[in-house]
Amino acid sequence: MPAAGTSTKSDERRQAIVAAAVGCFAQKGFYGTTTHEIADWVGVSQPYLYRLYANKEALFAAAVDHVSVVMTETLLAHSPAPGGAGPGSEAALDAARGGYAALVADPAILRFLMHANCAAGEPLVAQAVRRCYAKQVDTVRDLLGGDDEAVRRWFGAGMLDNVVAVLGLAEVDEPWANVLRAD
Repeated sequence: MPAAGTSTKSDERRQAIVAAAVGCFAQKGFYGTTTHEIADWVGVSQPYLYRLYANKEALFAAAVDHVSVVMTETLLAHSPAPGGAGPGSEAALDAARGGYAALVADPAILRFLMHANCAAGEPLVAQAVRRCYAKQVDTVRDLLGGDDEAVRRWFGAGMLDNVVAVLGLAEVDEPWANVLRAD
């Protein structure tokens, strides 16, 4: 049952708006994207968007929260099967890296995450980005058996994977690109 003052239709619209916001913000970032563009993309009026989200910052924070859920679900979906490799094993680390690779294979998610880090100067965005990192640290820590050093290595490797992906280094056959790709 929807909460008082909401309906299933408005919940569906919220989800559609957040999904559109991720795509729009991925292209031009927080500062370069207008709420009018997002409203147009999803096919609602800008006043309707503002009825659902108080301002662009609140919408961006909701988009960060949405992507955080997607990240967690993707990592967990790629974790070793119960009874398989235990937490903290090399297989668990490989599975977590595979889950992240599957997630950032969507260029919109990867670019959105990069823009989210850049927009952390906005208070609501900073809170959402911190929540996202906290959730991902907890998830990866669980997958890696509570090994904080392995968590730091995983995040470091992920940041490097981000650079390789966003710069399209898979197609660059130069020594410096090979180093970053670990070829």
